[in-house]
Amino acid sequence: MTNTPAANHRSHVEQDQFLTILSREEALARFEAALFPRDLPGEIRPLADALGCALAGDVVAPIDVPPFDRSNVDGFAVRSADLTSAGEAAPVRLMLNDETIACGIAPTRPVLSGTTTAIATGGPVPRGADAIVMVEHTQPAGDRAIEIRRAASPGQSVSYAGSDIARGEVLLRAGTVIGSREIGMCAACGISEVRVARRLRVAVLSTGDELVQPGEALRPAAIYDSNGAIVTAAVSENGGDAMFLGAVADDEKALESAMRAALAICDMLVLSGGTSKGAGDVSHRIIARLGKPGIIAHGVALKPGKPLCLAVCDGKPVIILPGFPTSAMFTFHDMIVPVLRRMAGLPPRADAKVDAKVPVRIASELGRTEFVMVSLVEGADGLIAYPTGKGSGAITSFAQADGFLKIDALADQMPAGREVEVTLFTPHVRVPDLVIVGSHCTGLDRVTAPLARAGLTVRSIAVGSLGGLAAAKRGECDFAPIHLFDDKTETYNTPYLSDGLELVPGWRRMQGIVFRKGDARFEGLSAEDAVRAALADPACIMVNRNQGAGTRILIDRLLKGARPDGYWNQPRSHNAVAAAVAQHRADWGMTIAPVAHASGLGFIPHAEEHYDFALVTARKQRPAVQAFFDALSSEEVRAALTEAGFRPA
Repeated sequence: MTNTPAANHRSHVEQDQFLTILSREEALARFEAALFPRDLPGEIRPLADALGCALAGDVVAPIDVPPFDRSNVDGFAVRSADLTSAGEAAPVRLMLNDETIACGIAPTRPVLSGTTTAIATGGPVPRGADAIVMVEHTQPAGDRAIEIRRAASPGQSVSYAGSDIARGEVLLRAGTVIGSREIGMCAACGISEVRVARRLRVAVLSTGDELVQPGEALRPAAIYDSNGAIVTAAVSENGGDAMFLGAVADDEKALESAMRAALAICDMLVLSGGTSKGAGDVSHRIIARLGKPGIIAHGVALKPGKPLCLAVCDGKPVIILPGFPTSAMFTFHDMIVPVLRRMAGLPPRADAKVDAKVPVRIASELGRTEFVMVSLVEGADGLIAYPTGKGSGAITSFAQADGFLKIDALADQMPAGREVEVTLFTPHVRVPDLVIVGSHCTGLDRVTAPLARAGLTVRSIAVGSLGGLAAAKRGECDFAPIHLFDDKTETYNTPYLSDGLELVPGWRRMQGIVFRKGDARFEGLSAEDAVRAALADPACIMVNRNQGAGTRILIDRLLKGARPDGYWNQPRSHNAVAAAVAQHRADWGMTIAPVAHASGLGFIPHAEEHYDFALVTARKQRPAVQAFFDALSSEEVRAALTEAGFRPA
């Protein structure tokens, strides 16, 4: 943006607007007030094409169903008055008429007093008959006659015309979502087409210079556009007709052109990215030129999702979701889906909810309604809700979570042990057969693959070794993967076990120094010499690991109190260390051999790390635990671990 007085004034106004944070409830109320009431556009659709649509008006039955009195059983149509005296000692003899009534056969002869007509289930009841006697309650009585030894009441085994659906009855109400049952009801009345709410056309645009579409080569500093695919699918899931129009760079002229084109053909426009205060964020500036009233809310007291921008341009909603995937999806489902469904004539989404206990304290920010994604596992006294959020930029959080809990804007935390209500992402939750909580390793995938093939569900929650041990002590998991080194005994893992836990050996992971191949400062050296060489070069930058990690203990031993440049860069995974070195943000660090080799980096072996499992003894006999043991000891899994660069214990 050009640095002119006008531009500076515009920036100041925009920043003030963004800083006017509205509560979730006020933002949604303002948004809906700017959109409703409004007419619901409808269209006539053939019944076969109406599945999933919402009815735009009531459907009235044009006929009775059934359209005639019909038999509910195989038997004989009779006059009930003929059988008032019938009993075991006094059978009544009736003469058979010379026709048999079946489905689709209209009767031609009346049932007169003293006569009866054979009839099949679904057959029309003939004139004169007012009851049906089941064939099991009759006996042949010579040529073309039967005997009946029990009385029949009027209407017995008869479905009268209109007893299911009466002509003129409201069959389905406006707003009903058409499923297979509704289609069956309409078909039973002979209705071949219905008036439904026209599917809402929703344009989806991604914004940002950094975006690359899946399938294309990823250039340096770029990321794949996941929001476009996620939002498009979410629109379709909620009854909209989604049109993904691609990604547009942060160029104001190009973006405005794309937004105008989208609004010309669609009922709603959803963008992601471009809502915060960065210099490249231009989307919200364009909205003021697209129609009245413009921006309704820019900044909502949500976490994640604060930068959400809600606007209405000449009656059409324009939504700019935050760029981070988790923020985008929470704000879309919480704030946009209700409006989308209402505009599409669909009923509000019915979310399934369950009660669960939070095992750990969750810090929150006062003044912002916070949504926390959780994974559900079975505890000793009910469901346990483990927080799974990895930040608003994490894409996997949604896929790995069962649902979310809400922390009120007036609370600064969710205390451990609190009973909470969890809103599920799907109508039902299946508690996993095997729960693994602790340190994550790619080797776990090799062990759990046979379990998945056998139909067992495995939930792996990465909370670190110490977090896993705490969960195991509380009985919230089957296994806690750990790799904790004890300085006093100079051994791994066993010293950390407590009563009720036992160690299951897993595999060994070689830890070592990672560097870019060809770096003369490290080639051919031992780990100790490599660290000395790095410390001798002030330009050599390291990447560390987080405190509490087994890797961090090894690094600090090698550094012997030194704090070189990069020491306080402390990522929480082996992969992040390798990425920092591969992308030249650091020159060396410590990671495990499989990660180093997968990243194409040089590797200097230093020490084998023991990756084992703390087993909750009380859960040892569970079938899924036994299946895990079988897999861990199988030749197939041991070979897979070896191939991946691990050494089975």
